[in-house]
Amino acid sequence: MKTKTMLVIGVVLCSLFLVALPVVVAEDDFVLGVYGNANEDDTIDMRDLTYVKLIFFGEKPKTEFADAKCDGKIDPLDFVQIKLIIVGKEEELTVVDTLDRTVTIDKPLERIAILNRNIIEVMRSLNVEKEKIVAVSSDVPKREMYFPEFQDYPSIGSARSPDVEKILELDPDAVFIYATVMTDSWVQEQLEDAGVTVVRFDCFKPENYIEEAETLGYIFDKEEDAETFIGFYEDCMATVADKGTKIPEDERPKVYFERLYGSYKVGGEGTGYDTFVEMAGGNYIFSDLSGYVVVDPEEVVMRDPEIIVKQTYNRSDYGYDVDDTKGLEEVRAEMMGRPELENVDAVKNNEVYVIIKELTAGKHFIAIGYLAKWFHPDIFADLDPKAIHQEYLTRFQGLDFDLDEHGVFVYPEPS
Repeated sequence: MKTKTMLVIGVVLCSLFLVALPVVVAEDDFVLGVYGNANEDDTIDMRDLTYVKLIFFGEKPKTEFADAKCDGKIDPLDFVQIKLIIVGKEEELTVVDTLDRTVTIDKPLERIAILNRNIIEVMRSLNVEKEKIVAVSSDVPKREMYFPEFQDYPSIGSARSPDVEKILELDPDAVFIYATVMTDSWVQEQLEDAGVTVVRFDCFKPENYIEEAETLGYIFDKEEDAETFIGFYEDCMATVADKGTKIPEDERPKVYFERLYGSYKVGGEGTGYDTFVEMAGGNYIFSDLSGYVVVDPEEVVMRDPEIIVKQTYNRSDYGYDVDDTKGLEEVRAEMMGRPELENVDAVKNNEVYVIIKELTAGKHFIAIGYLAKWFHPDIFADLDPKAIHQEYLTRFQGLDFDLDEHGVFVYPEPS
């Protein structure tokens, strides 16, 4: 395998939950990182075969992914490989993962171990057969209502501290792990030293979400399913962004979006907090900052937000197996009860809302719908984020789950 390798009180090192996102997410904004994509668009088709032949005959410049066999040269073997990829008959596939690593995967993959539950979620959206999965991370069986089909699967430990020995005993064709969070490089190194292929995707960060889903489609020969799911995802994002980004500045409410795990933690310009608020038609009060920081409460008071959104993460208080909103009500009450915020417009007008991390992260295409409804209930009167959530669960996750009967994800729910 080859690797390409005071306002502010304190700086928070990184965020695992919200990240930068272009205002309009479009499939055409990226180059599919699969070798064989000679013309550098978002798919592999006969146009790539034509293009690589033109490179071979000196009529086009060589491109990064034209070398379909990834052997350092352009020759007829690349023609054959591209043909095989198009019909899904290739014996190996070389891809670039989210860490910009070049990974060659032997196909077909029949035995995979997964240390990232977000990847399982995307795989379900792509109709990848669950029989291909031989082991999962320990957090998957804990989510019995969301991952019912994996309750009797072998657990290989947490994403942060997996049982490498057990993984090796299962003899997987490949192991999928997080790219930028949770899993340290030692896991990758130990597995690769033992001859196991390691692929690193996040499958929750907006800036990589489409690319990762598309690449997984090629890895598992589910290109059409990936196209269908990505279309759904893009429609969800555009439904909000097309209206939200056009709302005039003087009609945008000032929004304070507080991160989880403590008070007055925020993300600055270019983070997901900033971008989601912008997309949903808000004016994020800390867009002049950069990175992830802790701000002085007096700065929040001075900027006087009209709406406050608090992100939370306590699984006993929310989720698919929780029907009581008490936990989120307590989070909201804590925010509204902070003495220093008592004269802030958002608190005085009861415009304080709570949203869970599991929406703002991997299901961010649902989260922005809730933000839009809170910010502009009239403009987004026809938007139903719960319906989007329900469609995702039923159509793409294959779950028999009724959100009208169960589940707590935001508080209060928009009318």
